[in-house]
Amino acid sequence: MNYTIRAVTDQDISFMWDMLYESMYVPAGQKPFSRDILQDPSIAKYAEHWGRAGDIGFIALTEDGQPMGMITARLFQENNQGYGYVGADVPELGMALSQAFRGQGIGTALMRTLFEELQNNGTTRVSLSVDPNNTAAVKLYQRFGFVEVGMVDTSITMVADVQQQFSF
Repeated sequence: MNYTIRAVTDQDISFMWDMLYESMYVPAGQKPFSRDILQDPSIAKYAEHWGRAGDIGFIALTEDGQPMGMITARLFQENNQGYGYVGADVPELGMALSQAFRGQGIGTALMRTLFEELQNNGTTRVSLSVDPNNTAAVKLYQRFGFVEVGMVDTSITMVADVQQQFSF
């Protein structure tokens, strides 16, 4: 499949909210979250006021411009921590792909693009939060050097050294 990856623009904000909803792991057979969960301040903080200093995001698009998935990195403060917070100087990664585009290497390409950008701007570490039952995501993150550093509720917090070299 041919696709392009480019930086997130203001026109992508609506899709960013869709991907934020898509990123919430629901085990097989369980009822999905209500979309109202996006209004919860602990969730909304990942997309609201996008474009502030330090925000980095990339979107994958099909040849005809259909958005397929997105990856973001955003800094949070100690008094407004994200689920994967490890420090005010460590951006937290968020990523999701539309269901139809999973398992095709797009997540790997988005991760590569984000890591290159983080390396270029001198960022040393990046964190994330993931449900340990989301095995496909955990495997992808481990390939990029993420290691478990803690747990919040039912999700594990992982951190990676972005200056490490990967041969993907």
